[in-house]
Amino acid sequence: MTDQPLVLGIETSCDETGVGIVRGETLLFDAVASSVDEHARFGGVVPEVASRAHLEAMVPTIERATREAGIRLEDVDAVAVTSGPGLAGALLVGVASAKALAVALGKPLYGVNHLAAHVAVDIVEHGPLPEPTLALLVSGGHSSLLLVPDVTHDIRSLGSTIDDAAGEAFDKVARVLGLPFPGGPYVDRAAREGDAAYIDFPRGLTSRRDMERHRFDFSFSGLKTAVARWVEARERDGQPVPVADVAASFQEAVTDVLTRKAVLACRENGVEDLLIGGGVAANSRLRAMAQERCDAGGIRLRVPRPGLCTDNGAMVASLGAQMVARGRTPSLLDLPADSSMPVALVQA
Repeated sequence: MTDQPLVLGIETSCDETGVGIVRGETLLFDAVASSVDEHARFGGVVPEVASRAHLEAMVPTIERATREAGIRLEDVDAVAVTSGPGLAGALLVGVASAKALAVALGKPLYGVNHLAAHVAVDIVEHGPLPEPTLALLVSGGHSSLLLVPDVTHDIRSLGSTIDDAAGEAFDKVARVLGLPFPGGPYVDRAAREGDAAYIDFPRGLTSRRDMERHRFDFSFSGLKTAVARWVEARERDGQPVPVADVAASFQEAVTDVLTRKAVLACRENGVEDLLIGGGVAANSRLRAMAQERCDAGGIRLRVPRPGLCTDNGAMVASLGAQMVARGRTPSLLDLPADSSMPVALVQA
């Protein structure tokens, strides 16, 4: 095997069936089959629907990825798969598929952490990660600040969400405003036409007392409730709801807290590189505010392109390739699908 291992990665933690092919630090192809349209009518992801969609999409997505990457399955040096965290049934489909491939091909198997993979995907976009890197991961299920000395085996949690994650808050606020699911892109779009200073929504866990107890933790439940109550009061008074202004004011509150705490974490840990990943990293205001605050603080910012921020197989393949290149021991074939896999556990 060369120092440019060819790895196939499988991601099925939620509603995207992702299969990525990475050679070393180069992405050859990333195939994604999403079931988001099947969930939209329910206003959220339905685990059983997601699991069945993964079953139907797995083989065609693997075939498409290998075909477009110009490789054969037997060419791969290893198979990597998201072992957790995520929806239990959805994870099981990916893990079982990866095990079958590894056994059939006689290749090593790496069960990896979904959050670590969100960090590792930036390697195929911007090259090797500085060590250490500070990572802000923001998605539907997680808002986390991580210190990453080595993405293949040393990730330390500085803070996380204690209630609603940022992406979940975007979905719930979108519902209140009558916007479609998933809410993130629609709130972002509406906010571009609005006034971010129209309503001064609360910034969760930023008071002096909160910063002592929850310095790098996040809470968006109170913000979500504040938006709902503001809209309800407006409707009760028979006044129209300024959707764009509410969306912009809500989005400003979320991005203000995320970027403020991320830059503070960099400064207090002596880290000069901030990486933002996860689905909410595609948000235009988060990217802009993070760049402004990093520039002011002398911090280098890395954010993958939007297509690599959402769940995908490329991120799993990228982390798998790093595992192989650094000589990490493969996972055992009885590796579990762990829906609550802790972030500090990079590999199952």
